This record gives sequence, C-alpha cells and structure tokens, in this order.
Amino acid sequence: MKLRVPRGKRKSGRLQVFKGREAKLNSAIFHILALKGPQTIYDIHKQVKTRRRLRHVRYATVNKRVRTLEKSGYVKKIGVKKTKAGFKASIYELTARAYLAVLLSQINMDRFLEEAEDDTVLSALAALSSAAQLLSMDRKS
Repeated sequence: MKLRVPRGKRKSGRLQVFKGREAKLNSAIFHILALKGPQTIYDIHKQVKTRRRLRHVRYATVNKRVRTLEKSGYVKKIGVKKTKAGFKASIYELTARAYLAVLLSQINMDRFLEEAEDDTVLSALAALSSAAQLLSMDRKS
C-alpha cells in the first residue's frame, strides 16, 4: 500500500546542505574532501575549478562556502600548513556529519523501506529513535 500525498504538501527528502544555490558547490567540496582527504581551501578551489559546471567559481566563493560548512559542522579544521609564499593555510577535512549527509542523500528511502530486510529496518529504526530522543532532550533544555 502506497500513501499518496498531495503535490503541494509533499516535503522534499533532500537535506538542507544539498538544496538551493549552494548545492552543487557543497556537493563538490564534500566529494573532493572525501576522495582526496584533508585539503587547504586553495587546493579545494583548484579541484572545484576542474569540474564542468563549476569552472567559473572564484576562490572567495569557495572560501566562504568552506567556512560556512565549518560553522554548520560538516567540515572541521585539523591543522595549518605553511604555503610556498610563506603564509599559513588551514587544512580542512569532512566530519562524520558530512559523511552521513552524503550517505543519506544517496539513499532512496521509499526503495529502502520496500526492499530492506526486517533486521536492517530494525537497526535503522533503533539508530534513528535514539537520535530523535537526543534531539527532543536538547529542545527541552
């Protein structure tokens, strides 16, 4: 049995970090850090510019986006590297929250619920239930 929700009332299953104007750049930054490991903003910018639809992106835009992702808890600063010019550049890596966001964005929840084994569904339910309890405790405090 499938539940039908009127089109206007449907909520998107996409995560906020992958919505809107910043979605492509956020996705590219996550992908680069996941594949290449910890990087400076300059290195991330060089990699972003090799992407087909992001060739025009400026360093300042990547810099602002990485810092916003850091404030949101998706990226963290893990150290400092001295550049060839003698400046210090921060090194960033993805957090567990970012890896989870990427994983959740790739899962089709309807298909998961239809095809997953009962023990897998129970494991997911247990993990999400404990997370929901933690969030509800935060709101009460």
